[in-house]
Amino acid sequence: MPNYICVTCGNQYAATEAPPLHCLICEDERQYVNPRGQSWITLDELEREHHNVVRSLEPGLAEIGTEPKFAIGQRALLVQAANGNVLWDCVSLINKATIEAIEALGGISALAMSHPHMFGSMVEWSQAFGKAPIHLHSDYKQWVQRPDPVIEFWEGESHDLDEGLTLHRCGGHFKGSTVLLWPEGAEGRGVLLSSDTIHVAPDRRHVSFMYSYPNYIPLAASTVDAIVDKVMPLKFDRIYSHFYHLAIEADAKGAVQRSAERYKQAIGIRS
Repeated sequence: MPNYICVTCGNQYAATEAPPLHCLICEDERQYVNPRGQSWITLDELEREHHNVVRSLEPGLAEIGTEPKFAIGQRALLVQAANGNVLWDCVSLINKATIEAIEALGGISALAMSHPHMFGSMVEWSQAFGKAPIHLHSDYKQWVQRPDPVIEFWEGESHDLDEGLTLHRCGGHFKGSTVLLWPEGAEGRGVLLSSDTIHVAPDRRHVSFMYSYPNYIPLAASTVDAIVDKVMPLKFDRIYSHFYHLAIEADAKGAVQRSAERYKQAIGIRS
């Protein structure tokens, strides 16, 4: 039986004879159901018209994206850390060419996901790399549509990975929304992989915060303050978001703080 993939959000589901009737990720108010109706695709079908591209972003960091664009068009990020490689977030497509490209970079020893919109075919990816563990915050148990023993749920506010990176739960977009801190990135100044817990704006000088990006539902000022309070003590100077080209190369911590103040002013909160 195939593991069907939702065309709209890119999540791979547990194996079934027929496509599922619903995508719980898309039916949530943070996402949306395809206006033409719920649509599904298999991995084999996806590979016929799509391929993955692997590009270096900086020493020790590569992006993996699917072209032409599929689902929400997110990228995964591969951190080549001292003690092993960590795949941050995921895409739906994985094939022989992708596996070979990743193996040439040292493979994958662990995976970690920021939130359900970035799960993609995470179990498929794990199995392709020796059943590498997938680290998810325990708040995401209800959102996993393809359960598997490779998924390891962590609790609390932070979780250290054996590879030398740390997961931090910030909340906001989802209750368990997570960022990944890579201390050795940016020539030792530190890199924060934020997905859209902290979304890099197209001007690459600001970030923003939303409960739902496609449906334009903002977060409360108190929630934004809580996110900022979580990341300000961390050591980072650069930040990468979840779409192509969205990065703040320097003074990212200052950009987060300035952007939070701008956000609160825009929703009518004055400091």
